[in-house]
Amino acid sequence: MLSIVIPIYNEEGLIDDLVKRTVSALEAFTSDFEILFVDDGSEDKSLQYLLNWQKNYSNIKILSLSKNFGHQAAFTAGLEHASGEIIGMMDGDLQDPPELFQEMYRKIREENFDIISGKRSGRKGKNSRNFYTFLFHRLFKNVAVIQNMENTGNFSLMKREAMDALLRMKEKVRYLPGLRTYIGFKQGYVEYIREERMEGEPKMSLAKLFILAADAIFSFSRLPIRLTLTLGLIGTIVFMCAGIYVLIAKIFGFAISGWSSTLLSIYFLGSIQLVSLGIVGEYVYRIYKESQDRPLYFVQKFYKANDTI
Repeated sequence: MLSIVIPIYNEEGLIDDLVKRTVSALEAFTSDFEILFVDDGSEDKSLQYLLNWQKNYSNIKILSLSKNFGHQAAFTAGLEHASGEIIGMMDGDLQDPPELFQEMYRKIREENFDIISGKRSGRKGKNSRNFYTFLFHRLFKNVAVIQNMENTGNFSLMKREAMDALLRMKEKVRYLPGLRTYIGFKQGYVEYIREERMEGEPKMSLAKLFILAADAIFSFSRLPIRLTLTLGLIGTIVFMCAGIYVLIAKIFGFAISGWSSTLLSIYFLGSIQLVSLGIVGEYVYRIYKESQDRPLYFVQKFYKANDTI
């Protein structure tokens, strides 16, 4: 069976199109599938719309979380409740075309891939979000300890063996595209051009996107801690040279009077220390989150076609 996991948060304006397109896309190549919608604490009528559609399609299941736990936690909840032997992930804003699942499915069945990810060869629309996303993927490509995941996101299809390996990683601060690449297995790609959002405002604000980018970089790159070391070394070398210059100036009597150089030195060193403390603080925060060992999510109800758990 094929399972598709789709997290939803306040998407009542898109639910009808999302269900129609996804069901139609899957019916084009298989009759044995389920669509598992994860309602991530929606405050609009998204859950009610999904329940109405469930009356028409018995292969729609709805996992309702007790509150908004975030995008990556919602995906994790869906993956842990999926029943299929092949499992897909797709955002609920229709920027990723569900019609592409047919080609992903073919590659897994016929070419024996374990994971197929959607790789964005372009993006429709011109806005700051696209620019920031482009910058993140270029930076992540060059600093991450994992490779070959440039311009890929959550949109993917994988065998259960790969998904089980993915779910064995229990960290609380999660970046699923990175974890999916990290586990290995035979991975392939299907290229596509990402659509503009059909309706409504993006639920991932720029602030949330920056946080997700930080989670990815801190989880899969040594850059932040090496940046701290580099800044410290630069500061040490600069002020060793400055100290030698001041000593020579004092000896030969051409030292510049005043406090400007002293104040600049203090500010410079203070800035390096604050940057270093901030980076170390990010690591300490993530260690603290892991040590709390709280569940990623809580399920309020699991709606199936004929029963409620």
